[in-house]
Order: sequence, then structure tokens, then C-alpha cells
Amino acid sequence: MTGSAPGTSPDRAAMPGVLPVAEPGRVRRAALRLIRLDGRAFAGMIALNALAAVAGLAGPWLLGRIIDAVKSGAGAAAVDRLALAILAAALVQLVLSRYAGHVGHRFGERTLARIRERFTERALDLPVSVVERAGTGDLTTRGTTDVAALGATLRDAGPDVLIAAVQAAFILAAVFVLDPLLGACGVLGLLGIWFAARWYLRRAVPAYLAEGAANSALAEQLAATTAGARTVAALRLEHRRIAACQAAIGECRRTRVRTLFLRSVLFPVVDVSYAVPVAGVLLVGGFMANGSMTLGTVVAAALYLRQLGQPLDTILLHLEGMQSSGASFARVEGLALVPSPAPAAGPGPVPDGDRLVAAGVRYA
Repeated sequence: MTGSAPGTSPDRAAMPGVLPVAEPGRVRRAALRLIRLDGRAFAGMIALNALAAVAGLAGPWLLGRIIDAVKSGAGAAAVDRLALAILAAALVQLVLSRYAGHVGHRFGERTLARIRERFTERALDLPVSVVERAGTGDLTTRGTTDVAALGATLRDAGPDVLIAAVQAAFILAAVFVLDPLLGACGVLGLLGIWFAARWYLRRAVPAYLAEGAANSALAEQLAATTAGARTVAALRLEHRRIAACQAAIGECRRTRVRTLFLRSVLFPVVDVSYAVPVAGVLLVGGFMANGSMTLGTVVAAALYLRQLGQPLDTILLHLEGMQSSGASFARVEGLALVPSPAPAAGPGPVPDGDRLVAAGVRYA
């Protein structure tokens, strides 16, 4: 099985030896349908994540207030009150993040159960001729490896990425609220991440689809060799089967090296880009401190941008898994594109008794 070639629609009927792959539009509609089926939990997860992100913004801002208070000659009591407020905000964020993760994991498990049930129904509805032409390896890989990748994303990566995305959005908004100039410096410093992620996403989906297709081909070769082991030994086809399996392994290795190359370009660029916005804010703030902005504002903005590295790390850590699971979802949804066998027109022939007769049969 292979992914769709450029310029052709993967939203097609099953070709001989090939199970179809759903196009991106169908995958998006399927994902939205799954969200609507559990919309209340999804909305609750968004709300809890937003509240946790707001609570997390209090720490750097209060630290900036402490710096300004100390600079203006405030006493220890004022500093203690602000420090207790930082502690309270951290505890609130911890509790909200815990319940947000709990709701997210429950949402992911229920959604995964729906995907598994739907996949089983579609697999059982497949025409026997389609399964025989495509081979059991592709269908087995979709029902095991691809569904397992979806499960890992829905259970772990999905909630983590959602929480991180909400946190990153609120952190950037907080920097702009502190000072628009510092916010602009932070956003300009993050452009390297945007370009690297754009480059990666353009190439990731085809690469992961090719990797999934290579895994299916390898599984099919191994299943065929195992099932026909006696025939292979009787006809002395060992060298031919070994060559076929080695070719499938080589293709698997090639596709995995391709996805590894994409990650090897993305991660170093992102790691370097983390330090750029913090350095830019400190340079600009150093020139403008005690003028249009206070030292506490500069420190708070730098801490916010430093804090931004944690949610971005989470997003990038799971970016590979999200792309892989997106390709897996397209392969799982592809079973819906296999046309159902046309029902027989009218009543079929009625058998005359229970005797079976074979005429003109010979073996070759």
C-alpha cells in the first residue's frame, strides 16, 4: 500500500492490492464528528486549560511587581504579600491543570473507543475480494499499529498539546499587555520556529504516509511467508521470499530515515530560536528601562518569554506523534472509502437439494 501521489485524489475506491487512504478533508470532517459526539467534555477541557493558563500568568507579573516595589523602597511586608500571591497562583494552576488533564484523558479514551468500534464495523463489512487482493498485512497494520498510534495521541499527546497551545497563546498575550513593543520583539524572535514548523509540516504528512505504507508492505510479506512456509520449503522458494522480505525492510528503513531527517532539521532550529526572543526583549528593555517602561516590566516580559519555552517544547515534542497519528487516522478512515458490494438484483437461484457436484475439474 502506498500513499496518494501528488495530483491524484486518495479518496478513491480500493484498487487491486491497495486499501484507500482518506483525503485531508474527510479526515478533518471525521475529527470534527468525533468532537461533536463528546462536545461537553471537549468544551470543559478547553475551559479548564484556559483557566490554568491564566493562573500561570500571575507568577512573572507578580515578580515584576516585587522588583518595582523593592526599587521604590517598599518594605518586607509588601514583598511577602506578593510572594504569597505567587504561591497561591501556582497552587491554583496545579489544581486546574490536574483536572484539565483528567477531563482530557477521559475524552481521549472515549473517542478512541469509538474509533476502534467503527474500524471493526468497517473491517467486517469489507468485501472478501477486497481483503484478498489487499492482503491481511495492510488491514492488520491499520487495526493494530495505526489504531495504537491514534490511541497514544488521544490519551497523551492530544491533551498535552491542547494545554500547551492555550498556555502559549495566553503568555504571548500577556507580553503584549505588559508592553506592545516587547511583545513585538518576542513575536519577531519566534519567526524562526514558524518557518521551521512550516517547512516540516509541508513534508511530514507524505513522509509518514509513506512510512505507514512501508510498514503495511512489510507486514504483508512476513504474513505471506509465515502462512506459506510449507509451500516455500516444498518449492524451494526460500531465496525469493528472503529477497522480498529484505526489500520490504529496506523500504521501511528508507522511509524512517526520511522522517528522522525531518526531525533532525526541525529540532535544532527550534532550540536556537528559543533564546532569540528573550535576548531581544532584554536588549530593547535595557535601553528603554526607566524611560517608557519599568525594570519590573522588562523582567516580567523576559520571564514570560522564557516560560514560553515549556509549552512550545511540549508542542514540538508531540509534533512528530501528531503527524504520524494524522497519517494513521487517514489510513483508518480509508476503510470507509471501499465500496460496498452491490446487492443482488432479485432473488437468487434456489439450490436443488444439498448435493454438491464438481464437473470438469482438474489440478494444474
